[in-house]
Parts: sequence; C-alpha cells; structure tokens
Amino acid sequence: MKVRTRFAPSPTGYLHIGGARTALFSWLYAQKMGGDFILRIEDTDRERSTQEAVDAILDGMEWLGLEHDLGPYYQTERYDRYKEVIQQLIDGDHAYYCNCSRERLDAMREEQMANKQKPKYDGCCREKGLKAAEDTVVRFKNPLDGEVVITDHVRGKVVIRNEELDDLIIERSDGNPTYNLTVVVDDWDMEITHVIRGDDHLNNTPRQINILKALGAHIPEYAHIPMINGPDGKKLSKRHGAVSVMQYHEEGYLSEAVINYLVRLGWSHGDQEIFTLDEMIEKFDIKDINKSSSNLNIEKLQWLNQQYMIKLDPVYVAEQLAFYMLEHGINIENGPKLTDVVEQLRERSKTLVDMVENCRFFYEDFEAFNEKAAKKQFKPDVIDVFNQLKEGLVVLDDWRAQAIHQVVEDTVEKLGVGFGKVGQPLRLAVSGTGNSPSIDITLELLGKEKTLARIDKAMKYIEKL
Repeated sequence: MKVRTRFAPSPTGYLHIGGARTALFSWLYAQKMGGDFILRIEDTDRERSTQEAVDAILDGMEWLGLEHDLGPYYQTERYDRYKEVIQQLIDGDHAYYCNCSRERLDAMREEQMANKQKPKYDGCCREKGLKAAEDTVVRFKNPLDGEVVITDHVRGKVVIRNEELDDLIIERSDGNPTYNLTVVVDDWDMEITHVIRGDDHLNNTPRQINILKALGAHIPEYAHIPMINGPDGKKLSKRHGAVSVMQYHEEGYLSEAVINYLVRLGWSHGDQEIFTLDEMIEKFDIKDINKSSSNLNIEKLQWLNQQYMIKLDPVYVAEQLAFYMLEHGINIENGPKLTDVVEQLRERSKTLVDMVENCRFFYEDFEAFNEKAAKKQFKPDVIDVFNQLKEGLVVLDDWRAQAIHQVVEDTVEKLGVGFGKVGQPLRLAVSGTGNSPSIDITLELLGKEKTLARIDKAMKYIEKL
C-alpha cells in the first residue's frame, strides 16, 4: 500500500511552530517512502475558523517549502459524506441517538468526580432505540470490553481498555459532526497509512480506531510526537516570543534554517546538526523521533541561521535580503551590490533583519553618531588624523580596498600611532556606530563621495565639541 501522510490543521489561528514540525515530519516521511503528503483543513469549528487563518497556514507551508501532493481538502465541503457514514454506523448498530439533557450530564459528571471516578457517559440511551429528534445527539457505541492496542512508532505499545472509554458524541444536536468522526472518515477516504501528530491526540486514537473497526476500514499506523516546550521547559505559549512560523520569517530567518531547526526539535541523526533537505529525506525515520519533549532554543536557531547565511550562495541570500531592505524602506539602488554586502556581513549578522541594520549606513545617511562611541573615539587630535586621511583619499583614483588600505597605513606611519588610533575613528565617522566590516572594505563599498562627506561631518562634530 502506498504511503500516505497528512497534515490536518484547524484554521483558528496562525501556523504555529509545533504544527509546522508535525507537518515537516509527515512531509519528510512521505518523501522518504515515495508516498503522498496530503494537506487537509479541519474547518468544522465555524465560529473560530477564518479565511485569514487558512491563508496564514498556506503561506507558512509555502514559505517552508512543504508542498502537498493532494489537497488542500476542506472538511466543511464534506458534510454530506460525514452524514452518510453516521447513518451507516446507526444502521449497523454501531451508533445510537441520545437525548440526555445537559443538566443530567452535568449532575452525572459531578457525582462521578465526587466518587473519584473517571467522568464518562453512562450509556443511559444506549439500548433505548430512540429516533432522531430536535434535541438528540448521535453517540458511537463503543465496545464494552476488550482493549485497543496501539503500536506507536514513537511511544511503543500503548494499551487502552475499552471500559475506560465512553460512547462519544459523533453528531451534535445541530447536525454538525464532531472532530473524532470527521478525522476517521477523512483518514479512511483519503487512504492515510501513517498518522503523525502531536501526543496531545493520543487520547483520541483508541476512540478513532474503534470507529474505524466498526466501519471495516483500514487502520493507519500512528506516531505521536511529544510537545515542544518553551526555553523554560513549560508548555509553549505566546509569552515565549515567536511561536508563529511567519513571525520567524518577519524576524529575518531563512526558511532553510527554520526547517533544519524544526527537524532537530525531537529528531536526531548522530551528532549531525546541519542537514540539507536531501539529507533530511534520506536519513529521517519516524522510529528515531525522541520520546521526550523538546525545548525551544532561540540561540540555537540564530546560530543555524547564521550558518546558512554563510554556506548558501550569496546571490540567493542577497535575493532574500532584498525583501527585508524594501520592508525597512531602504533603497538598494543607493549603495553597493547586495551580494557584496552579504559576503561582508553574513558572519556579523544572526538574521537578515540584523543584516539590514548592519548595512543601513551604506545606503542612507545617519543623523547622529553613537554617543558612547563618539565620546571614546572623537578626541580633538582626531581632526589631524582625518585631515591626513583626506589628503590621501581625495587624490585616490583606484577606489578599491587594497589601495584604500595603503592610504590608511601611510597615515598611521606618518602620524606615528597605532592602527586603531586611525582605523577606529574612521570606522565611526563613516558608519555612525563603529560597527562595520574591515575599514578598507567598508570604504570601498561606501564609495569615495560618501566617505569624504562623512569624514567632513565627523570633523564638524568634533569641532563643535
């Protein structure tokens, strides 16, 4: 049977980091096994589902490069099919109508909890033979004895006794099918062979298996992935910062780095940290997913992102950088080629947004010098340093790093001072912050006209002091 996996998010919010990792693991396994990866939008919660959330999920998947082979399928377009299966279960004596009131169910639950029993439906309407009415729900007739055995690829053998389960509702009184029913029908119809999902769904699995058995359907294999926690080891939430995939995009991370980071959150292959996509597909196996939860580590993601900026073709990185330059209102026509900027700043920047800020001075004039740096570097005797530098730079026709470096060296020698006494004030003068690549490269990229103008600006600043 051809391997088929699926990613089935609910469009009630953005694509969060945990969902993205589930999608990645499902996608990788399908790729490795030469199978199909299906995208299914579980939008039956009509009150909370939005088109905006659907778009956010699709955008996140596209940015990560997790292309689906089939879909996206929308559950709201399959209501007729769900009703058909619910009727099939009723006709086969695997489901029944129930008219227990909310008051009765609440009272039953309170009594069970007071008696320290696990709250569950008591089967009151199971054998009443009720017909459909305005106030009835449909419940699945769960087996009363025996057990459900789940051979989980991550957790191993999991055994649930049927007496622990109750007759769950599969159709509400308003006619809407419930999650456990729709998932079963979809997995059956779409011939899903492997369900890879978060272990918060493990409680649903025995219920879904029992419904599949009642329908005579193929039962998929399961892999329940432990949750991702925040850096503090607690459940991941908004207080931990970026939990939306597209927020990482906004913060200047490369999708390649995010994918690499996600695959290492709960899966490993020896001590290897950096994987190409082909290596991930080749080496990934759901049996190697860790059994324990993983903690988010932004420093690790930043390190990975920098490694990718260093290793990837600078032309490609420059294409990505151009987007962020535009977002930050910087005109890239007013400065050096972005590929040159990338080559000089990728080891000095953790993200593309960092790189934007680090290279801004090449394209825009700055209003003020960094106050702390100016206090340290702009001493009165620096006027003489700048005058000497200008003498050499004004007459320089070969505006390349090697020739510029020679002018700086000549100034150092003429003044009889250390290189830092010339290089550091010059770096601050042209960048405004004192943070830039090597001074000769910086001046080459900045250009002769801007360099001389900024030296003049620095001299005026020192004179005012």
